[in-house]
Amino acid sequence: MHPGGTGVAHLGLFLESLKFEQPDSPKLAHRLDRGTSGCLVLGRHRAALKQLGKLFERGQVDKTYWALTLGVPPETSGLIDKPLLKLDPRRGKMAIDPSGQEARSEWRLLGTDGTIAWLELKPLTGRSHQLRVHLASIGCPILGDRLYGAERAAPISDELCLLARRISLPFYWQQPPIIAEAAPPAHMAERFFTLRSKTL
Repeated sequence: MHPGGTGVAHLGLFLESLKFEQPDSPKLAHRLDRGTSGCLVLGRHRAALKQLGKLFERGQVDKTYWALTLGVPPETSGLIDKPLLKLDPRRGKMAIDPSGQEARSEWRLLGTDGTIAWLELKPLTGRSHQLRVHLASIGCPILGDRLYGAERAAPISDELCLLARRISLPFYWQQPPIIAEAAPPAHMAERFFTLRSKTL
């Protein structure tokens, strides 16, 4: 969602319309991988952006993602604890590597048809491409992922099947967190109907 030098339009180009009564356009408080749908936090002025930055840096923001993957994990929930190292600065490609930065992701199976899985994901750290690399590493690449699931999962969907489903921000002192939820985009929602829920 930030400029990347690839010539692809990013969200920052469209923030002018969200100025409302503020003199400047809002700024992005964090990143989403290109192709990821869902919740994105903006700071409408410098003070808000600074506070949001501290919340993300301290790991106080609770983020929940949904993904559709090719392949079903052997359990109904788990933790992926594998460090990540950047391999290609130009494309930002990451890889599992013992010398990389700590990266941990929780996952829970919400449904499956035996081939495709619907997973709920909680990144406990904030590395680039973390969820995509972690899921590919356990044999469950995200549908439509042309970087980490190109041979298997990319051809099944024209778009990345990763949704920033929910975000919770403890923005105000001693007040309930601000919570936002996003509905699944059409290319994901249509597949949910074919999956047998594991929660029933």
